[in-house]
Amino acid sequence: MVMTSHSTATAAHPVLRVPPASPAAAAAYFGASLAFHADVSDVAAALAADGDPGFVVLDSRSTASWDQGHIPGAVHLPTALIPEQAAALLDPAVPVVTYCWGPGCNGATRAALALAQLGFHVKEMLGGFEYWVREGFAYETWEGGVRRAADPLTAPVDAADCGC
Repeated sequence: MVMTSHSTATAAHPVLRVPPASPAAAAAYFGASLAFHADVSDVAAALAADGDPGFVVLDSRSTASWDQGHIPGAVHLPTALIPEQAAALLDPAVPVVTYCWGPGCNGATRAALALAQLGFHVKEMLGGFEYWVREGFAYETWEGGVRRAADPLTAPVDAADCGC
């Protein structure tokens, strides 16, 4: 069946039951999303490049979680301690990228909110530590450095990036 315009058959389909936003509204929404979020592979590439990436990575999890594994070079500051310790640990002129466990956890969101309320420029790293590990990036534990093979369901295994 070829459809030349939106019809009642198309509108009845669950995907289009609520029609897409206008291009202008979509551009505003997706632009805002990119202002609030960073991708794991983009963070890894920026940290791996020579020179200052222009941001600091903040792990907002507990000390036990930090010891289990964290991004090399990250600052450890559990969310509950942000109000009292952020000013001593972070430069307000440097953007912060927060992360927590993974997409099922909103700890990085709560940390980003706490930092924003203190006047920091902040983004949340989508996927968190889970996707950092699943995409095959090196991480540190209390015992030393670790690197696992990339999960082919979350990261390209035969290319430097996904091409998006």
